[in-house]
Amino acid sequence: MWRVRRNSEPTKASRSQIELQITPLKCFNNAKGQPQSTATMLKLFLLCTLAVLSRADIGEEDDVLVLKKSNFEEALKAHPNILVEFYAPWCGHCKALVPEYAKAASMLKAEGSEIRLAKVDATEEADLAQEYGVRGYPTIKFFKGGDKESPKEYSAGRQADDIVNWLKKRTGPAASTLGEVAEAESMIADNEVAVIGFFKDVESEGAKAFLNAAEAIDDVPFGITSNDAVYSKFEVSKDGVVLFKKFDEGRNTFDGELSKTDLLAFIKANQLPLVIEFTEQTAPKIFGGEIKSHILMFVPKAASDFADKMVEFKKASEGFKGKILFIFIDSEVDDNQRILEFFGLKKEECPAIRLITLEDEMTKYRPESEAITADNIVAFCTLFTEGKLKPHLMSQDIPEDWDKNPVRVLVGKNFEEVVFDPKKNVFVEFYAPWCGHCKQLDPIWTKLGEKYLDSADIVVAKMDSTANEIETVKVHSFPTLKFFPAGDEHKVVDYNGERTLEGFTKFLESGGKDGGAPAGEEGEEDDGIDVSTPLGLV
Repeated sequence: MWRVRRNSEPTKASRSQIELQITPLKCFNNAKGQPQSTATMLKLFLLCTLAVLSRADIGEEDDVLVLKKSNFEEALKAHPNILVEFYAPWCGHCKALVPEYAKAASMLKAEGSEIRLAKVDATEEADLAQEYGVRGYPTIKFFKGGDKESPKEYSAGRQADDIVNWLKKRTGPAASTLGEVAEAESMIADNEVAVIGFFKDVESEGAKAFLNAAEAIDDVPFGITSNDAVYSKFEVSKDGVVLFKKFDEGRNTFDGELSKTDLLAFIKANQLPLVIEFTEQTAPKIFGGEIKSHILMFVPKAASDFADKMVEFKKASEGFKGKILFIFIDSEVDDNQRILEFFGLKKEECPAIRLITLEDEMTKYRPESEAITADNIVAFCTLFTEGKLKPHLMSQDIPEDWDKNPVRVLVGKNFEEVVFDPKKNVFVEFYAPWCGHCKQLDPIWTKLGEKYLDSADIVVAKMDSTANEIETVKVHSFPTLKFFPAGDEHKVVDYNGERTLEGFTKFLESGGKDGGAPAGEEGEEDDGIDVSTPLGLV
């Protein structure tokens, strides 16, 4: 009998590896039980081969499946649990993810897991990207059980361990049962952070609260044990929860009431280092965490005094654990320059300290002293926690020719004087010099300024929002267009209409009604660049 056997998962590389096996058996497939003819057997062989090759059309790169619209459904059938990254080849975030994504795929494959990782070039497979609502890169979705109708959005970090842990949580129990010391040791050794619940009775209320907490956290592995040897090995004398980590103290023991809420607060407060570096991989943890007050030290890692600065920064962090997240940013890295710009800094001005809150509105703070010492940083953070700091608002100097061109140039120092002039209707573009959407808008905005250059009551203006900030106006994306009607009420109207000369003209001639909405109300979705967190600038 001829049989076709695949040595491995079908890939472009493995098509040539399809091996034919000849066994000394006869085929008795006809109605009379007689051996099939050679011609019939060849036909059967060719059919089998074609079937295998058709399934082998799923390419593979570094253990990551390469999917297209033509093989997408087939991949879901072959691999019921599959994580799919929709990417663009030119996307910096996607490029940074490549090694960690491949590493995660290899880790799962080495474990013999049925979970697979895949990728789709969304610029080539536009229909597939549209079908799954891809609007930014990378977009990562998990298809569980072959269900293609409602994939779950990936929500954890961008390091291999984060990806693997998240997937295991989605396909297995919230906490692994650790029946032996070796299993507990392996979990701790294999992960940056691991949480183990020690419960003699795994049906107790405390154990249930622990499992509920485990269900709620995707990027940390959880284990549960009732084994006496495991208790003894880790010197645990009573039921409780211990967080093990490969940094700072090494472990943290929970000492509060065993409730889901308190356990979650404990884990989130201890799962990050006292001081964390901002990178492409750590950004999701930094901005997705519970701590919304961040102090940042911008410092070149190659500087001779880098280690000294880190000692002072880490020393200061100890008293604000769970309240303020301490982050350092390498000011020499090209990808970080937008963040420096966001804080009004230049490389030559580093090292420097800034503080930001990421609540409903972003607010930045700057210390009075630029000296980076533990005492200065502690004093600065203490004033912040006590509510005694005033926000730091950037402003350029007023240009001498700010009002000499059709589009007036505003900065922080002249903004309110111009836009709140009771006799003027002022239409302002808040832009970023590097924003592509802003550059596209520029010639239209100039024509609008020219159109109303001689108007007695209409002013067309612009402000570089990367270098100027206004306490009364918050900018979340570029470009943002706002209208300040004449009068003493200081009203603000968001422009949500078409970005055309005709649209702008109709808006101004209607007194800000046609295409406008009161500031803060939902309008049309902006297609500009989101800067609601510094991550949007990377």
